[in-house]
Amino acid sequence: MSKTWFITGTSRGFGRSWTKAALERGDKVAATARDVSTLKDLADSFGDTLLPIQLDVTDRAAAVAAVGQAHAHFGGLDVVVNNAGYGHFGFLEEITEAEARAQIETNVFGSLWVTQAAIPLMRTQGSGHIVQISSIGGVAAFPGLGIYHASKWALEGFSEALAREVAPFGIKVTLIEPGGYATDWSTSSAVHSEHHSVYQAIHDAIAAGRQGHQSPGPDATIAAVFAAVDAENPPLRLLLSGTAYDIAQGVYAQRLKTWSEWESISRSADHA
Repeated sequence: MSKTWFITGTSRGFGRSWTKAALERGDKVAATARDVSTLKDLADSFGDTLLPIQLDVTDRAAAVAAVGQAHAHFGGLDVVVNNAGYGHFGFLEEITEAEARAQIETNVFGSLWVTQAAIPLMRTQGSGHIVQISSIGGVAAFPGLGIYHASKWALEGFSEALAREVAPFGIKVTLIEPGGYATDWSTSSAVHSEHHSVYQAIHDAIAAGRQGHQSPGPDATIAAVFAAVDAENPPLRLLLSGTAYDIAQGVYAQRLKTWSEWESISRSADHA
């Protein structure tokens, strides 16, 4: 059976890839972008099955209106994908207040506003699937991405709570955690803080480590995302790429090891 999607951040990268693939398989998509002219070719090809909506997800009123418009236009929403977001590169000491607030406004509050708008509509339907685009950076943390990690860990936290809150109403929640893909996340759509001289050598080493690395394109994720949204019992978390899987396995193995080594100290805190 065909599905009706609401996807944010569809002008490029994952959002555009999933929008096009969903339309190609016969689904309907309400696709949001800051500039809907980027969707003209898809509108020309797919006609009424695509509803382009101009949206800045940091505008709560606009997010609520966009979700409501899509629901009314198509008569329901099966899948809501919070994909809009960007990466901010900078060591914590380098990040300005404005930069930090902008990252959280988009990556956390933008997803929250769309999610809040979708819940009552899906609750009335008695069904729906909210898909939150997190990152392997929502599981593990690396130098130079601290405020980005903060945004994705916040998304992970509220989404895990959300999954328990809405399950009684037939609504499912999945956190998608991609590894590195050949999108513009780290290039044209990224924001970079001004470097502090004391960290320059580390910045240079990180940049050198990225050189020559070949990542798959966003289309490589299509089958996995469809598998999740088509599943009767989708996972709360889904890692995308073998690299992401291996990183997560290593991170949790180390956490379990550390917790085990310090178990006696942890338990000693039960009593004064």
